[in-house]
Amino acid sequence: MRVISGKHKRCDLKGFDIDGIRPTMDKVKESLFAIISPYLNNSICLDLFSGTGSLGIEALSNGAKKVYFVDNMKKSIEITKKNIEKVNEVDNSVIIFDNYLNALVDLNKNNIKFDIVFVDPPYGKIKINDVITQLKKLNIINTNGLIVCEYENEDLNELYDDYLLIKDRKYGKTNIKIYKKMR
Repeated sequence: MRVISGKHKRCDLKGFDIDGIRPTMDKVKESLFAIISPYLNNSICLDLFSGTGSLGIEALSNGAKKVYFVDNMKKSIEITKKNIEKVNEVDNSVIIFDNYLNALVDLNKNNIKFDIVFVDPPYGKIKINDVITQLKKLNIINTNGLIVCEYENEDLNELYDDYLLIKDRKYGKTNIKIYKKMR
């Protein structure tokens, strides 16, 4: 597993072989970041269910200003921290060891809003529809902000109130849907 593009391109990351972690495939990550590249510069991102931190680190590599990494597995947090240190992005990263619901509530209490939220939960354990419901309820995404969803078997809507589906891609068994907050 490695960083695909940007200033940390080709940097190897740890953690692809950890039980319970399913890193985004390189070809999927490359395509995904090509799609969202116009939104990355100086953005504030949330890598929810961060696993190894691969998506958030890719965002930092491509111009994100700051990334919040959230995961509830201790091993994931340890690997994410090592990967962030390896690419020298400690000052631009916040690591949160908690479940996603508690993390979202705390972020909301601290008035932190995001330009891009990566939602890549463990397949079959947490429903993306539930995560989107919480993101909407807490209103922590800026206008024109994105929700980037990676999933395998789930039915997602084309519209969630103010969130409009702008991209829908399939890579083998992996699906990517990107929603944009319109107001």
